[in-house]
Amino acid sequence: MTTPPVDSALIDRAVRVLESGGLVAMPTETVYGLAADADNEAAVMATYAAKGRPADHPLIVHVAGPEAISQWAEDVPPEAWTLARKYWPGPLTMVLKKKARCGLWVTGGQYTVALRCPSHPWAHALIAAFAGPTQRGLTAPSCNTFGRISPSTAQHVADDLGVKPEGKLDMILDGGPCEFGIESTMLNLSDGHPTVLRHGVITREMIEETLGFAVPDAGSNAPRASGRLKSHYAPRTKLELCTAEVLPARAAELGTAEIAIMASAAVLRALDAAPMLAVEAPENLHDYGASLYENLHLLDRAGAKRILIELPPQAPAWAAVNDRLGRAAA
Repeated sequence: MTTPPVDSALIDRAVRVLESGGLVAMPTETVYGLAADADNEAAVMATYAAKGRPADHPLIVHVAGPEAISQWAEDVPPEAWTLARKYWPGPLTMVLKKKARCGLWVTGGQYTVALRCPSHPWAHALIAAFAGPTQRGLTAPSCNTFGRISPSTAQHVADDLGVKPEGKLDMILDGGPCEFGIESTMLNLSDGHPTVLRHGVITREMIEETLGFAVPDAGSNAPRASGRLKSHYAPRTKLELCTAEVLPARAAELGTAEIAIMASAAVLRALDAAPMLAVEAPENLHDYGASLYENLHLLDRAGAKRILIELPPQAPAWAAVNDRLGRAAA
């Protein structure tokens, strides 16, 4: 997985597009984001329209670094500064009390704002060039039709939303495949004790070790946040999750030739017949997460009547992968 060198001319062009209210697909270490000027209401609302995203579904403001936090949030708890120093730039989003500067069009009408500082060199270069003295930020939800499989390559973006005049975007920055391929970990730090809103590459155990206390999952009274709908990240083809013991029999029941399967090598060998498409699931957690959305795109394009995926390990470290697959199958 290679990241091409940052092209400063393309970064400068993207900054001009954003300053004029346009939409730019930017690579991050998690997934490709649909970037717009977070201070520009019309530009931000255009991202909702391009995705078909409900206007009450809050967005994340992507910033250049910890120095931007106080420009966008107030009453920032000490834990937020500790986490920012440890994990920014990186795949961690923190939900904090918003400042008046942050429009309700960004937050879905809530009085909290989600902030993140991405580590992908192209995203980091773009935000740094755009930020200026007032630490301007970019809203950047995943650059795909709302509810569908997130994009982990520039080609996924081009195939889905595309570039004007035929498509919906003004520009796509191709920074290569995303390193992690799964959306950022999201923490709520807006109301006292930190809680996990969305699992990601930075695990609960890592956060608890950094803070020195337990960090539970958020309850039903937590702020609305990206990626928490029951059905999300979903292929058009119906997807089922099966244990290794059940999957071969389920494949035979459905008719193996009409289904697409992602499973371990051992499970694929146990099938009675060859499926329409067989994808061997990586054993390594990082490789599984990094290739998850690419593999879901492949399985969805196969033309199968059903997708079967072997249930990954149910260990805490796999929480983010299991979360995405559970929502994809909902």
